[in-house]
Amino acid sequence: MLVRSWNVFHGNTVPPTRRGYLREMLELVTEERPAIVCLQEVPVWALPHLAGWSGTHAYWLVARGPRRPAALAAAITRLRNGLFRSRLAGQANAILIDRSLGSTDLGGVQISDAGRERRVVHAVRVENVGVVGNLHASNAAAAIVEPELERARLFIDALAAPGEARILAGDFNLRHPALAGYENDGPGIDHILVADGFAEPPTSWAPDQRRVAGRVLSDHAPVERLVGR
Repeated sequence: MLVRSWNVFHGNTVPPTRRGYLREMLELVTEERPAIVCLQEVPVWALPHLAGWSGTHAYWLVARGPRRPAALAAAITRLRNGLFRSRLAGQANAILIDRSLGSTDLGGVQISDAGRERRVVHAVRVENVGVVGNLHASNAAAAIVEPELERARLFIDALAAPGEARILAGDFNLRHPALAGYENDGPGIDHILVADGFAEPPTSWAPDQRRVAGRVLSDHAPVERLVGR
């Protein structure tokens, strides 16, 4: 079972341009029909479009709401996507599940401390797979990020039945996270961690794999991992 995670950078390219490429990102990352895709930095206006653009079951949790009504925020952001980003449109985490798999939204919780920018973990149970968590931790020092990751772990573990596999993916903003019960993975800040399940080593996409119309999509590369029991 192929699992992917991608911080989509609000649909921006590297370097950012006026135009956003979010739809192209969704189509690209789901082209091979991975079982699970976890996304971070999704603009709130795009959430109703995720299922149609990707051909999946789409679940999401808003981390920061838009400052203007969604349609207005989307229109203003499109004037210069690379400049406005989430300033008006807000941002959310999303989990996409292949339509051949049964899935149930399990909700989410805030993992950041009060007074800091709101960061969340969101979970979905996937039939015959287990509990899948998606997070975007604070871009901060390890002393701030590590407690956020521990809150996410506790939330996901509490949702799982004894022995049920757990997958915790997302933008951790931390290299080499150490979470009890979860094996460590690659050296970057984007991770797919697995507990009580088999997983092959993760891989990251090369820039050419996420290049569209001559532009590299997002400032993060998708990471992916084959996961099983």
